[in-house]
Amino acid sequence: MIKKTKLILFVTLFFAFAGRTQNQNVVLDRVIAVVGNSVILESELETQCLQLKMNGEKITRQIKCKVLEQMLFRKLLLAQAIHDSITVTEEQVDQELEKRFRYYIYQFGSVEKFEAFYGKTVDQYKEDFRDDIRDILITQKMQQKITGDITVSPNDVKLYFEGLNPDSVPFINAEIEIGEIVRKPKENPELRKYARDKIEDIRKQALSGANFELLIRTYSEDKGSNGFQGGPLEYDNIPRGQFVAEFDQYAFSMKPGEITPVFETVFGFHIMKLLARKGEVVDLQHILIKIPTDPQGMQKAKDFLDSLADAIRQRKDSITFSQAASRFSDEEDSKVNGGKIVNPNTGDTRFQLSEIGQVDPNIALTIEKLKLGEMSEPVLTETQDGKEAYRILYIYSRTEPHKENMKQDYLRVQNDALNDKENKIIKKWIAKKLLSTYVRIADDYKDCAFDNDWIKPVK
Repeated sequence: MIKKTKLILFVTLFFAFAGRTQNQNVVLDRVIAVVGNSVILESELETQCLQLKMNGEKITRQIKCKVLEQMLFRKLLLAQAIHDSITVTEEQVDQELEKRFRYYIYQFGSVEKFEAFYGKTVDQYKEDFRDDIRDILITQKMQQKITGDITVSPNDVKLYFEGLNPDSVPFINAEIEIGEIVRKPKENPELRKYARDKIEDIRKQALSGANFELLIRTYSEDKGSNGFQGGPLEYDNIPRGQFVAEFDQYAFSMKPGEITPVFETVFGFHIMKLLARKGEVVDLQHILIKIPTDPQGMQKAKDFLDSLADAIRQRKDSITFSQAASRFSDEEDSKVNGGKIVNPNTGDTRFQLSEIGQVDPNIALTIEKLKLGEMSEPVLTETQDGKEAYRILYIYSRTEPHKENMKQDYLRVQNDALNDKENKIIKKWIAKKLLSTYVRIADDYKDCAFDNDWIKPVK
């Protein structure tokens, strides 16, 4: 939902032009606003509202007015950016176009569906929207110029919170912070050689004419694409950058029908067969053979964590869980936070209890009986690269449902205070620029309850 509290360019990343289809000329195309030398067409407003509708938003008059105000703000930023000679490179434009393209292919499911919806090829799409994307990136830089140096002090945060209407203070559900220390078994050279020899033999079979799909079903250890696991036997319409770098290296340098040499990623050993390539998109099949887990290595990892947990409990060498995680954990993403697991939905280290099972059901089962400050026994886990390991979990904090307060929710309040300060700076900037910028809005949109005085006559 569009939030009234933040007049920031929420439209800039993915949906600014997502609704332009081959039927766009059905929309009445008239000028509904002018900012400086730039116009806003009703078709542009309707396409942005269409994308919101596709994302589940109910389009009311209030929402449509809010979208229009976002567009007015972007045009004002663009006018100032041109005045200040702010530019972006063609490489930055290409990267943003590619980002959008990958997102749309993911949403539509295939290049063909994407092109059918838009009534144009991918290359035409990129060319048609290049100037629009450049304007968006420029306005982002302009906004960063206005708000980039804004910070809030602890006193600012305190004053912001004290100034809130008690009825507007949000209610926070029960939350928990979880720490982990992960130990992976060391790789066994003999098992590595076994995996390498196995996939080399599979490749020889493929080069000798064996059915590649049958080889996938028989040998591949990729749960996502071996047919029997419910996954597809091939990956279709994969844009560059979707998988690990090693895939791109081969996928975009092969000819259809070719089979790659054996190559290695963090997941194991692979061979790949290219089925088709359409510009920056490929269809491919692949076979993965993992390096088997060494049982002795797993036992050593478990024993290490057992000893480490005892040392933490008994405070040997005064070591804490956080210090132990930073020194000994093999999970890079969490060890930098003292072992705290980051919530992928928020980027924070706090989880609502209902979220834990969605992120990792095994965590929910392990921590169910743990109290604040307690550690689990070593439990089996699977790392991000699909390998077996052991980990111990720790409860850093646990809060009951409560109204937001400075003690328990300081970081959340700090972020709200920063947003509030940025909004006030932007509002002042808009008011100042409107004194010297020509703005005209169509009569049938003058009843919009804008947050800023866009309809104020220029003096």
